[in-house]
Amino acid sequence: MELVTLISFASLATLLVISPGPNGVLIAKTVPTSGRAAGFANVIAFVPAFFLHGAFSIFGISIILLQSPWAFWSVKFVGAAYLCWIGIKALYSAIKGDVSISQIEPANRARNLRHAFSEGFLTNFLNPKVSMFYLAAFPQFIQSGENTILYGFLLVALHSAINLIWFSCIVLLLGRMTAFARSGPIQRWIKGFTGFVFIGFGVKLATLRT
Repeated sequence: MELVTLISFASLATLLVISPGPNGVLIAKTVPTSGRAAGFANVIAFVPAFFLHGAFSIFGISIILLQSPWAFWSVKFVGAAYLCWIGIKALYSAIKGDVSISQIEPANRARNLRHAFSEGFLTNFLNPKVSMFYLAAFPQFIQSGENTILYGFLLVALHSAINLIWFSCIVLLLGRMTAFARSGPIQRWIKGFTGFVFIGFGVKLATLRT
């Protein structure tokens, strides 16, 4: 694989990662309420979702989705429903005023980290920004030949590494602001904003056309 191809892909992937989206919103919601460990669980969970997206694209499932209206609409509305569900939960919590934060007990910590991991995986897997990247842009960087699959997953690994670096920095930054972010009014604002953003992404995904 040519160096210019790697640089071009890395540049595009970096712009994708740092642009606002459901992944960043999820972390902004998770760290103040559940701590940095849960935030890192979100970040780590993004990686297998990237590889799943990459596998779909590399092995041609993305092409099937693009060529089959029924398959595309099914995947699209499942993702839209999930994002809207997260948004509605956040809005309900903000309106209800359920913003009390308590320390996580050791017995519950593993369960909460598992929840953060699963939420991170589902959010990234159903992220419309990532989905469209792997449907439309990613195949353009895969070179044909005997090492096509290897090169494809190398690009996915590069995308995952960029994502890990960026969002790990975000988690550390938010961790330093935890005392401020955990105040009641700030939490209600975060939850309300998070709700609107997730619902917005869900509506955007639902109205997306091939």
